[in-house]
Amino acid sequence: MNDKEITNALLNILKKELGAASELLPKNLLIDIAEKISPNIDKLIESNGFVKKAKYDSMLKLARELEERIEKLEKA
Repeated sequence: MNDKEITNALLNILKKELGAASELLPKNLLIDIAEKISPNIDKLIESNGFVKKAKYDSMLKLARELEERIEKLEKA
């Protein structure tokens, strides 16, 4: 799941839990709440051994770059 999908999921959960009251609240308020909760959810997800796709992609890129550097050093 990417960041936007997680935020949308949080918004949907908040709307569901608040029920009809969510229609009365400003949309920005729900978005702000979701953004403030998101880091805590990220920590919870990572504590269970998972990472966000963006973090995975950056780590994968770094690993590939390191492998290329090692291969160049081995050839020298």
